[in-house]
Amino acid sequence: MKVQLPLMVIAMGLALPANAQQMGDEKVNLALPGISFTRSLNQAARSAKVEGGMISLASEGGRDNFRDPDGKLSNNTAPVLLAEVDNAKSWTLSGLVTPSFNATYDAGTFYIWIDDAHWLKMAMERDERGRVRIVSVRTNDTSDDNNHDVVTAPNVWMKISSDTKTVGFYYSTDQKSWQLIRLFKNDYPQKLWVGVSAQSPQGKGSVTQFRDLTLTKTSISDFRLGL
Repeated sequence: MKVQLPLMVIAMGLALPANAQQMGDEKVNLALPGISFTRSLNQAARSAKVEGGMISLASEGGRDNFRDPDGKLSNNTAPVLLAEVDNAKSWTLSGLVTPSFNATYDAGTFYIWIDDAHWLKMAMERDERGRVRIVSVRTNDTSDDNNHDVVTAPNVWMKISSDTKTVGFYYSTDQKSWQLIRLFKNDYPQKLWVGVSAQSPQGKGSVTQFRDLTLTKTSISDFRLGL
């Protein structure tokens, strides 16, 4: 029987250069064995639950982060938990992601976050045809949208890694063989945020479980193989 541990959150106003998300930007203190979250967007910490070393994050219906290229849609409401990294040094974020899929675009995600207009996410997401895919989005004022591989497993390992010059996005079903999703230049500020999120833009809500989350001060050595 799993025992749900109380989530201890210290929330207070946080003055940051980034624009505030639609439902708030708070400082928090949420420590897991492999990562410590110190920032919460859109009340994320209030919808998080901890069970041992696992954290689940709930998204209400209508929540998403996306800035449509045609300028007609800008939704900045997805709950996101963030940890600060020194981007002048190597780092890797990894963990097992298990979303609930109740509606189109329900997803569990990893983030690189600079501010509201500049961020990236990697998601395990339900697409328009009801399939589950690995998806990536890069936002520079507006968002691109890239649908990658279809996956049939109930969960995947996701990994984002940087050696200060290059950033790679990867997923795996067995934590041994990693598939490259996206590779790009690391031209982001020294102070950077990485983290996790859940979303349900067209549904009534979803929950994503993140297990064995780790944020290390090392990078992978092979950016093609993800090892």
